[in-house]
Amino acid sequence: MSPQPSSAAPATTMRAAVCRRYGSPDVLSVAEVPRPRPGGGELLVRVRISAVTPTDCAARSARPAFARLAFGLRKPRNPVLGGLVVGTVAETGPGATGFAPGDDVVAETGAAMGAHAEYARVSAAGALHRPPGLPEEDAAAVADGGLTALPFLRDHARLASGQRILVNGASGAVGSAAVQLARYYGAEVTGVCSGANAELVSSLGAGEVIDYTEQDFTRVGERFDVVFDAVGTGSYGRCRRLLRPGGVYLTTVPGAAILLHTLQTRLFGNRRARLALTGLRSQAERAADLAVLTRLAVEGRLAPVVDGRFPLDGIRQAHRRVDSGRKRGTVLLTVR
Repeated sequence: MSPQPSSAAPATTMRAAVCRRYGSPDVLSVAEVPRPRPGGGELLVRVRISAVTPTDCAARSARPAFARLAFGLRKPRNPVLGGLVVGTVAETGPGATGFAPGDDVVAETGAAMGAHAEYARVSAAGALHRPPGLPEEDAAAVADGGLTALPFLRDHARLASGQRILVNGASGAVGSAAVQLARYYGAEVTGVCSGANAELVSSLGAGEVIDYTEQDFTRVGERFDVVFDAVGTGSYGRCRRLLRPGGVYLTTVPGAAILLHTLQTRLFGNRRARLALTGLRSQAERAADLAVLTRLAVEGRLAPVVDGRFPLDGIRQAHRRVDSGRKRGTVLLTVR
């Protein structure tokens, strides 16, 4: 389908949640900002649903400190945060084929961020038509955690039927997706979460649940092929004893220790540590993963887990909820 320009003259401004300096959620505000225009190969999407994630909170707070390397040394490089977009194509840029105004899409903005606004630019190569029958909120919820969990389990753990996996942080957005994807791949799942979330994690497919408030999960007597630390509260040093020979420890949180252990275990030993920077995948790879995740959701194999919904004007409250460390699944931002 050939790109079609919008027939109406576009507005020049839009409402957006902005973050112009690092700090607590109180640094966030909603303001009128210039409305972006799509560049070559890009779509301008009218945002309906986005998500507030730990990455957004790191970009706002500059914590941990190395977040400044990614988001800006003195202040956020991109004052409009947010990486996930579920909405409707408003304009297509030059060379953006396969989409037309009015198409419902799911996409990530990539390093440019900008999703916490009425309009956001995305790469057409990384966008996916939202499947008919998949509600906007469900699409956002399965994409939020799934886009991290899927490449970790499929590509880096190479999880297979009959293997055993422990998921730390099993009730969060990434963890809840990981539990379900692990079951889809035929693995036996042990989930780590608080006792308050044990029933949820069991319902998602965990055969065993460990309440971290009652028991140190690194001290259990069981062994696993994969330990997936979806919240980064463990470490390879603490979790190594949980691994079977040939097993792998995966974490979503970068740092000097995991980088060192990744290098060391690649050269020596039969238990591995690995950090995967899933945000560096190509747009085509992200679109392919979105297709997998949304298909599984339509088939009923991947259930959305939504912690709460906040309007754009509730951006501070949404960040506070994520900062609390107690969210279950995805915190949605409704922009419509």
